[in-house]
Amino acid sequence: MSEGEPVKVTILDREFHVACATEERASLLDAARHLDERMREMRNAARTVGIERIAMLAALNFCHELLELRQRENKGEQALAEKLHAINLKLERALSPSLQ
Repeated sequence: MSEGEPVKVTILDREFHVACATEERASLLDAARHLDERMREMRNAARTVGIERIAMLAALNFCHELLELRQRENKGEQALAEKLHAINLKLERALSPSLQ
Protein backbone atom coordinates (compact mmCIF):
# COMPACT_ATOMS: atom_id res chain seq x y z
CA MET A 1 0.00 0.00 0.00
CA SER A 2 1.55 3.28 -1.05
CA GLU A 3 1.00 6.63 0.59
CA GLY A 4 -0.28 9.17 -1.87
CA GLU A 5 -1.09 12.83 -1.67
CA PRO A 6 -4.05 13.77 0.53
CA VAL A 7 -7.30 13.55 -1.41
CA LYS A 8 -9.64 16.54 -1.46
CA VAL A 9 -13.32 15.60 -1.08
CA THR A 10 -16.30 17.93 -0.93
CA ILE A 11 -19.29 17.05 1.23
CA LEU A 12 -22.18 19.50 1.56
CA ASP A 13 -20.04 22.25 0.04
CA ARG A 14 -17.28 21.73 2.63
CA GLU A 15 -13.82 20.61 1.58
CA PHE A 16 -11.91 17.95 3.47
CA HIS A 17 -8.39 16.65 2.85
CA VAL A 18 -8.14 12.95 3.62
CA ALA A 19 -4.98 10.86 3.79
CA CYS A 20 -5.39 7.90 1.48
CA ALA A 21 -3.29 5.19 -0.13
CA THR A 22 -2.91 5.75 -3.86
CA GLU A 23 -4.69 2.50 -4.74
CA GLU A 24 -7.70 3.45 -2.57
CA ARG A 25 -8.17 6.92 -4.05
CA ALA A 26 -10.95 5.98 -6.49
CA SER A 27 -13.00 4.16 -3.87
CA LEU A 28 -12.57 7.05 -1.41
CA LEU A 29 -13.85 9.51 -4.02
CA ASP A 30 -16.81 7.23 -4.76
CA ALA A 31 -17.60 6.96 -1.06
CA ALA A 32 -17.40 10.75 -0.64
CA ARG A 33 -19.75 11.28 -3.61
CA HIS A 34 -22.19 8.76 -2.18
CA LEU A 35 -22.08 10.37 1.27
CA ASP A 36 -22.55 13.83 -0.24
CA GLU A 37 -25.61 12.64 -2.19
CA ARG A 38 -27.18 11.00 0.87
CA MET A 39 -26.53 14.01 3.10
CA ARG A 40 -27.99 16.36 0.49
CA GLU A 41 -31.11 14.19 0.27
CA MET A 42 -31.46 14.32 4.06
CA ARG A 43 -30.88 18.06 4.19
CA ASN A 44 -33.46 18.67 1.46
CA ALA A 45 -36.02 16.46 3.20
CA ALA A 46 -35.72 18.38 6.50
CA ARG A 47 -34.45 21.88 5.82
CA THR A 48 -34.07 22.86 9.48
CA VAL A 49 -31.68 20.05 10.40
CA GLY A 50 -28.07 21.07 11.23
CA ILE A 51 -25.07 19.59 9.45
CA GLU A 52 -23.94 17.63 12.53
CA ARG A 53 -27.37 16.01 12.80
CA ILE A 54 -27.38 15.21 9.09
CA ALA A 55 -23.93 13.63 9.40
CA MET A 56 -25.03 11.59 12.42
CA LEU A 57 -28.18 10.37 10.66
CA ALA A 58 -26.22 9.49 7.51
CA ALA A 59 -23.66 7.55 9.58
CA LEU A 60 -26.43 5.75 11.44
CA ASN A 61 -28.14 4.83 8.16
CA PHE A 62 -24.89 3.52 6.66
CA CYS A 63 -24.14 1.47 9.79
CA HIS A 64 -27.65 0.01 9.71
CA GLU A 65 -27.26 -0.95 6.04
CA LEU A 66 -23.85 -2.50 6.72
CA LEU A 67 -25.18 -4.58 9.60
CA GLU A 68 -28.11 -5.78 7.49
CA LEU A 69 -25.72 -6.82 4.71
CA ARG A 70 -23.53 -8.68 7.19
CA GLN A 71 -26.55 -10.50 8.64
CA ARG A 72 -27.70 -11.55 5.16
CA GLU A 73 -24.18 -12.69 4.33
CA ASN A 74 -23.94 -14.69 7.57
CA LYS A 75 -27.32 -16.32 6.91
CA GLY A 76 -26.19 -17.22 3.39
CA GLU A 77 -22.93 -18.70 4.68
CA GLN A 78 -24.79 -20.65 7.35
CA ALA A 79 -27.27 -22.04 4.80
CA LEU A 80 -24.38 -23.03 2.52
CA ALA A 81 -22.58 -24.75 5.41
CA GLU A 82 -25.74 -26.68 6.27
CA LYS A 83 -26.20 -27.77 2.64
CA LEU A 84 -22.57 -28.86 2.41
CA HIS A 85 -22.90 -30.80 5.66
CA ALA A 86 -26.03 -32.57 4.34
CA ILE A 87 -24.23 -33.45 1.09
CA ASN A 88 -21.25 -34.71 3.08
CA LEU A 89 -23.52 -36.97 5.17
CA LYS A 90 -25.14 -38.35 2.01
CA LEU A 91 -21.74 -39.06 0.49
CA GLU A 92 -20.54 -40.76 3.66
CA ARG A 93 -23.66 -42.96 3.73
CA ALA A 94 -23.33 -43.76 0.05
CA LEU A 95 -19.65 -44.64 0.31
CA SER A 96 -19.83 -46.35 3.68
CA PRO A 97 -21.01 -49.81 2.47
CA SER A 98 -18.41 -49.91 -0.27
CA LEU A 99 -15.59 -49.12 2.16
CA GLN A 100 -16.33 -52.10 4.38
